[in-house]
Amino acid sequence: MDHVRPLPSYLVQRFHGWRATTYAENGAWYRRLAEDGQRPRAMVISCCDSRVHVTSIFGADQGEFFIHRNIANLVPPYAPDGDHHGTSAAVEYAVTTLKVAHLIVLGHSQCGGVLGCHAMCTGQAPELERETSFVGKWLGILRPGFERVAGVPEAERITALERESVIISLENLMTFPFVKTALADGQMTLHGLWTDIGEGRLLQYDAAARGFVPL
Repeated sequence: MDHVRPLPSYLVQRFHGWRATTYAENGAWYRRLAEDGQRPRAMVISCCDSRVHVTSIFGADQGEFFIHRNIANLVPPYAPDGDHHGTSAAVEYAVTTLKVAHLIVLGHSQCGGVLGCHAMCTGQAPELERETSFVGKWLGILRPGFERVAGVPEAERITALERESVIISLENLMTFPFVKTALADGQMTLHGLWTDIGEGRLLQYDAAARGFVPL
């Protein structure tokens, strides 16, 4: 482990600043969170993109959201094949152990993962089609979405594919038996959202309209 280095100084300074202010003013609350365990009201599946600040968008307090982030906020289909499944494990834990009341998939504008999927599906990113590409394999989850938006005008296609990443994930969540059970029993609700980073807008998927509508 000789390659591991100390934390950059700017992050160390930020930690000490947080410890001296936010933590010092709310120490009892943090200790209560530690002792009582987490009881998040919702799980949010969002993109790894650093511009997507889930807690800021909703003004969430610590302990309120169980957040799982991955490339392009994708959920794979249910596949109990004994392999490693980080996203599926997070969903299972949230639904069966934490028993969250809401399960939210949050997509966003200018998503690099979605752009990568589009490039891969149009033959412009051969590196993503290699067997050794973890990113390419993961983005293959979105390939059915690419096929759905093939007829969308080019200027609107990427945005449409970003929203398909939410829809595909919602559809795949319904292949998980414990998700279907929680929904059928009324213990949980399912939601799809897409946020425009530059405009600060948030749209939600409307099943009746079969599309996204502004909040």
